[in-house]
Amino acid sequence: MDSINLLPSWLTWDFANFFVIIFIIVITIVAANLVNRMLHAYFRVVSKKMEIDETVYALVRRIIIAMIYLGGIITIIMTIPVLRNISLALFAGAGFAGIVVGLAAQNTLSNIIAGIALATFRPFRVGDLVTIRDEYGRVADITLGYTVVTTWDNRRLYIPNHIISDEAIINWSIEDPTVLWPVDVGISYDSNIDLARKLMLEEAQKHPRVMTADQLTLIKQSFKMGDEMSVLVTELGDFAVNLRLFVWIADRSNAYGTGCELRESIKKRFDAEGVEIPFPYRTVVYKKDLPAPKKEIEGK
Repeated sequence: MDSINLLPSWLTWDFANFFVIIFIIVITIVAANLVNRMLHAYFRVVSKKMEIDETVYALVRRIIIAMIYLGGIITIIMTIPVLRNISLALFAGAGFAGIVVGLAAQNTLSNIIAGIALATFRPFRVGDLVTIRDEYGRVADITLGYTVVTTWDNRRLYIPNHIISDEAIINWSIEDPTVLWPVDVGISYDSNIDLARKLMLEEAQKHPRVMTADQLTLIKQSFKMGDEMSVLVTELGDFAVNLRLFVWIADRSNAYGTGCELRESIKKRFDAEGVEIPFPYRTVVYKKDLPAPKKEIEGK
């Protein structure tokens, strides 16, 4: 009867533990996906009843999923004696191993710490309109490793969190989403500044997305009537008198398009009213047209 078992004992052990490891991996993946869906559904229901920021619960959900996977990895390590012995040896030399792991995973750890800081202090939230590194877009997601920003031209930027934590961020959505948007226009020195200012203000008042004084009064308690739009002389340039129109826009997402439409309507109005928008002038002098240099008087 003893001769029936022809396989070596170590091979029998390996086959048994192989199936145990596969079982643990499957259970871990299924449990992580199930918990992820349950938490996602739970937070979605709760967010409708209570004002819970999506940024916070997304971070909590990811931390719980990471703990489930970490538990599965620890279970596998403790199941295999060889890995268990190696892990005990690593814990015994934890000082050296910690230095090695810390150096190898420096960027990863800094991204995780920065991601937790972003979700805790919340300089921006999921859904906010931001400008990061001269890129304007909407925050689509904040993970433990990186922040996803969908730009105005539908590009998806994956920016490591440790980079964002060291950058100056413009948040267009937090607290007050209204924007004071500038529109620059240059006129010639021969043109009437008062007439140009009058025409620019009239075109701004016609635009449907430019906020009126009544609309601003409802949002800003400190707003003063007459400050809803203005035109200032910003520079006496080489070829033009540069004017800047300031208008209030309800949302940053509409500001750029509104500025382009205002610039077009102002150009057409200037053409109709005879206000010149100049272009650079250049005077070209050929060398052959220059007067010949006088010869030095001999003897001097």
